[in-house]
Amino acid sequence: MSHQASGYASDLTDEQWSWMVGLLPAYKRGRPIEIDLRAAVNGIFYIVRTGCQWDQMPHEYPNHNSVYYHYHKWCSDGTWEAMNTVLREKVRQKEGREAQPSAAILDSQSVKTTEVGGERGFDSGKKVKGRKRHILVDTLGNLLGVVVHRADIQDRDGAQLVLNHLPEAVWERLERIWADGGYRGKLVDWVKDTFDVVLDIVLRPDEQVGFVVLPKRWIVERTFAWFGRYRRLSKDYEQRLENSEGMVYLASIHHLLKRLAPVL
Repeated sequence: MSHQASGYASDLTDEQWSWMVGLLPAYKRGRPIEIDLRAAVNGIFYIVRTGCQWDQMPHEYPNHNSVYYHYHKWCSDGTWEAMNTVLREKVRQKEGREAQPSAAILDSQSVKTTEVGGERGFDSGKKVKGRKRHILVDTLGNLLGVVVHRADIQDRDGAQLVLNHLPEAVWERLERIWADGGYRGKLVDWVKDTFDVVLDIVLRPDEQVGFVVLPKRWIVERTFAWFGRYRRLSKDYEQRLENSEGMVYLASIHHLLKRLAPVL
């Protein structure tokens, strides 16, 4: 296990950084990087964890414009998504599982947007003006993929977006996906015809009154609860959808690193 280095609680320990550093493209090619990448990454995690504005980043980190440049670049080129995939596979293997899951859980979360702008819509069911985060997680609650879209897009359509976006490797073993009643209907047949995977709808018992823990669906709800610890995700502050997805991947990456290298 790792000891937390001095600094902010969101900063990576030496062991956590060792898991991550080889996955950063700037260390593999291109002209020399003048910025301290570890400090920049710690600054990005500080933003995700605390929810502060970029120009309010503590002075211990590099210039916020430089840090944002790397954050946005790695959102655009898929670095965060690819890093999440590698770390998720490592966590599964550490838990004695196959790298790819045989089952997964699907759900969405509607969140408000801010005055920053960008695509948005109104979720009439949740009464939220903003965006939806559609995620798929494995049975450990680890993030397999996320797509952010306008909140007025129906869950069945949003599900197709995230499922079509998944890395091909995820489909190697996947046999079953659990989801709630909002995904009933044509989507069940579409998933079977497209991916040869069973979409299993888990419904709340008709006679049930009050809160009830539903089989398998609680796993993805727990993942959203984990993400709730990252204040940048309390709303969608990003103008670009790819940056919104990057913030979710970053919260997942930070969580995975803590599972791979826990802090004493």
